Amino acid sequence: MLTCRVLGPVEIQVDGTSVPLPGLLPRRLVTALAAAHGRPVGEDTLIDLLWGAEPPANPRSSLFSYVSRLRKGLGADRESLARAGDGYLLRVGDLDADRFAELVEHGRRLLAEGHADQAAQALAGALGMWRGEAFAELPEHAASYRARLGELRAVAVEERLAARLAAGDAAGTVGDLEKAVRAEPYRERRWELLILAQYRSGRQADALSSLRRVRDLLAEELGLDPGPALQDLERRLLLQDPRLLREARPAGTPRPLSAFLGRDTELALLGRLTSVHRLVTLVGPGGAGKTRLGVEFAADRAWFVRLADSADPLPAVAAALGLRGSTLERVTAALADRPGMLLLDNCEHLAGPVGELVLHLLAHCPGLRVLATSREPLAVTGEQLLPVDPLPVTAAVELLVDRISAQRPGWRPDAADAAHLAHIAAALDGIPLALELAAARSRMVSLGDLSDMLGDRFPSLGTVPGGAITPHQTLEAAVAWSVDLLPPAGRALLLRLWPFEGGFPLDAADDDLDRLSALVARSVVAADIDVTPTRYRLLEIIRAYCRAHDPDPAASRRGHADWVHALVARWVPELSGEHSSHAMRVLRRDLANVHAGIEHDLTAAPEAALRTASLMAWFWFRAGHTATGLRLLGAALAAAPHAPAADRGRALAAGATVRFISGDLEGARRWLDEARKVLDPPADQAERVVYAQMLYYESVVAHGLEDYPAAERRARESVAAARAYGEDWIVPSAEVCLGFALTGLGRLDEARAVLTGAIAEALGRRQGWAAALGEMGLGWVGLAGITPGRAGSPVAPDDALAAIRRSLRLFRVEDDLGNLLTCLYMGAQALALAGRRETAAVLLTAVRGYAVRRGIDPGLVSPQLSAAVDLDVDVRLDEQQMIDLLDPAV
Repeated sequence: MLTCRVLGPVEIQVDGTSVPLPGLLPRRLVTALAAAHGRPVGEDTLIDLLWGAEPPANPRSSLFSYVSRLRKGLGADRESLARAGDGYLLRVGDLDADRFAELVEHGRRLLAEGHADQAAQALAGALGMWRGEAFAELPEHAASYRARLGELRAVAVEERLAARLAAGDAAGTVGDLEKAVRAEPYRERRWELLILAQYRSGRQADALSSLRRVRDLLAEELGLDPGPALQDLERRLLLQDPRLLREARPAGTPRPLSAFLGRDTELALLGRLTSVHRLVTLVGPGGAGKTRLGVEFAADRAWFVRLADSADPLPAVAAALGLRGSTLERVTAALADRPGMLLLDNCEHLAGPVGELVLHLLAHCPGLRVLATSREPLAVTGEQLLPVDPLPVTAAVELLVDRISAQRPGWRPDAADAAHLAHIAAALDGIPLALELAAARSRMVSLGDLSDMLGDRFPSLGTVPGGAITPHQTLEAAVAWSVDLLPPAGRALLLRLWPFEGGFPLDAADDDLDRLSALVARSVVAADIDVTPTRYRLLEIIRAYCRAHDPDPAASRRGHADWVHALVARWVPELSGEHSSHAMRVLRRDLANVHAGIEHDLTAAPEAALRTASLMAWFWFRAGHTATGLRLLGAALAAAPHAPAADRGRALAAGATVRFISGDLEGARRWLDEARKVLDPPADQAERVVYAQMLYYESVVAHGLEDYPAAERRARESVAAARAYGEDWIVPSAEVCLGFALTGLGRLDEARAVLTGAIAEALGRRQGWAAALGEMGLGWVGLAGITPGRAGSPVAPDDALAAIRRSLRLFRVEDDLGNLLTCLYMGAQALALAGRRETAAVLLTAVRGYAVRRGIDPGLVSPQLSAAVDLDVDVRLDEQQMIDLLDPAV
C-alpha cells in the first residue's frame, strides 16, 4: 500500500518502506499529486507548480523524466502513479491528512458521548501526526487545503484540552490552556476552557480575571463583545451554577486483579440491554457476583456509587460526582446535559428511595443511563431486569481452579481433586463469593477436607481477600444482610423453609403467594417458573444460614413433616385411580422431601414414619426405588413395633412387592407371612382394605416363585374379599393377577378371558395401571403358547406383541419404571420368538443392565419364558433407546 505524509516535509512509503525523493522537484511533484486526492493533474499545472516562471527548455520531457523515476522508485506499487488524460494522477492508499481529519472527528464524537479519556487519547494521536507545516513544498498551491487543515488542527488542540478538562484534570489543564490562549488569543473557545478549568480548580478569582482579560482584549482590539458562549459562561460563573463544578466523567473504578470468569453471556447481554434501556438492574442472591459484573462492564464509563453503607442515596451519588453539596438540584444539574452512566451498587436496602431518585434523574437528564445492582428490583417504570444466577458447576470449577492455582504455583488438579472440586462447586451452589472463600481456604486444608467441611460453611470459610469489591467480609455476613432486610413476617417464613429438600411448591409456604413472592423478589428464594406448578427453593448456603439461625428448628422440622404427611395422604390414594400418572409425578417431584420427612419421623414420631412409609411402598414399587424404599420401610417397622395394625400390615404387605421386584422373593414371602399374622382377621375397614390388597400381593409373589396354584387361590380370594368389603376398585388388579396365575397353569383360554374382562373393567374405572398390567398379561398369554413345550395360544404372536406395546405405552403414561422394564423385557422375548433375535438380543441385554443398575428383576413376571429365551450381547442403552427398539411409535 502507498502511504503519503504531507503534514510536514512530504514522505512516501510503499508497504512501510520509504521511497527516496531526492531534491525539491520530486517532492513538489508528489505533493501536488497527493493534494489532488486521486484526481488527475494536468501537465501544464504540474509544470507551473514545479518550475513556476522558469521552466526548462523542454518542460514536458523533464516532467516525464521525473514521473518515470518516481514510478521506478515505487517498485511493485508503480501503477499507483498513472497517466490520465493530459496529465497524471497518484492513487494514495493512506494520506496522513485524511487520517488526521478522521481521527479528530472520532475524538470529538467520543467526547460528545462522554468518553473523555478515550477522546483525549484520540486527539493527542491526531495532533502527534504533525511534523511541521502541511504541504510545505507547495505553500501557495495548497493554500485552501492548508487553511482547512490548520483550522482543524486548532480545533483538535481545543478539543483535546476540553477532553482533559472533562476527564477531571482541571488543574493540569490550566497551564496548557494559558499557552493556547497566548498562541491564538482571539479564539474564544480557548478562553472559555481556561476560565472553566480555573473555576473547577478552585481558582474563582483567576477565572473572573480571565473573563475581564478576554472582554478587554476583544473590546480594545476588535471592538467586539464576547460571543454567546462566553457570555453564558460569565452569567453561570457569577451565579455559581453547580453544573460548572460537575465531574465531567467518572473517576473510574479499578477492576479487581483476579480473572473474571464464567460471565461472558451476561456481559454480552448487558451490553445489548444498556444500549436499548436506560435503567437496567442486575438482580440475584448475595455473593452471586452482581457488583463484579457491573464493575467489569462499566468501570471505565460509569460513576460508581456504593450504597451498602448509605442510608440515603442522594449524598452518595453527589459524592461520586464530586459535587460540593448534595441537593437534588445540584445532582440533577450536574447530569442534566451530559451523557453518562451511574452504577448504583447494593440498592436492596434503599430500593424505594433509589427508585424515586432514578426516576427523577432519568426524567431530567436525557443522556443518563443507570445500571443498578440489587437483591430485589427497584420496581419502577422502565426497569429492565437481568438476573445474575449462580455459576453453573463447570464455570464454578473453573473459578476454583483459577483461584487455587494463584495460591499454589504448579498445582494441577488430578482425578481426585476434580471430584472434590465438583462437590465443592455444587455444595456452594456456584456462588462466586463462596467459591472465592473456599479457594482461599485451600492454602490451609486439602480439597478433600474442604469438601467435608461444607456442612459448616460460615465459620470455616473465613474472610474475603484484600482487593475484593464485595461489601461483605464473610459469606455469613452476605447472607445475613439479605435476611435482615426482610420484614418480620417474611423472615419468619424464610427461616422455617430450610427443612425442604430439593425445592417445594406454593402450598409448602401456606399458599401465601404475596410473602413468597417477596422472598423471590429479594433473591433469597429462587423460583423455577419453567415448570407447572412453580417450584421454589433456597440456595444451600441460605438453607445453612436459616438452619443455624432458626429460633425453633424443631418446630420447623415438625411443620415440614406435617406437610409431607398431608402430601402423601393426598396423592398416594390417587395411584389406584384415573389421576395415577399425575400422582406419580407429584410424588416423584417431592420425593426428597418425603424421604426427609420419614427420616425425621423415625426418631420424632415413629408411628407417623411407618404410616408414611407404608403408603409410599406402592410408589416405590412402581418407581423402582427399591433400595431406599426397603431401607426406610425396615427402619420404620423397627422403630414402631406397636403401630396400628393397618399401618404395620400395609408396610409389610406393600413392602413385600418392593422386595419382589428387587428379586428378593424369600424376603417378600417372609414379609407377607408377617403381614398375614398382623391382619388376619382384619378388625376394621382400614385393615380390610389392606388385607384384600395383601391377598393379591401374595398372588404376585407366588407367581414369581412359580407356585401357580397358590397364585390362583390368593388372587381369587382377593377378588372375593374386595367385593365383600365394598372395595371394588381392587378387583381389576386382583383379576389381572388371576390371569397371570392361569397363564402359568397353562389354562390360556381362561386366562385370556379373565384378562380381557379385567382390562375392560380397569379402563371403565380409568385405572390405567391395572389396564397396562392386564395388557402385559395378554402378551404373556400369547408368548406362552409359542414357548417350546406349549401347545399353542388363543392370542396370536402378532397380537401378543401388540398387547405388549399397548402395555408399554400405558406404563409410560403411568410413569411406572419397574413395569416399563418388565414390558421391555417381555417384548425382547417376543422379538426373539418371532425370529428377530439380533434386535431381541440388543434389547434384552440393555434391559437387564438397566434393571440391575436400578435394583430391579424384570424377569419375575414370566420366569418360564425367561428360561426359554437366553440371549446376550455387549450393549448399553438408555430408557428411550430401549423403547424405540420395541415400539418406535412411543
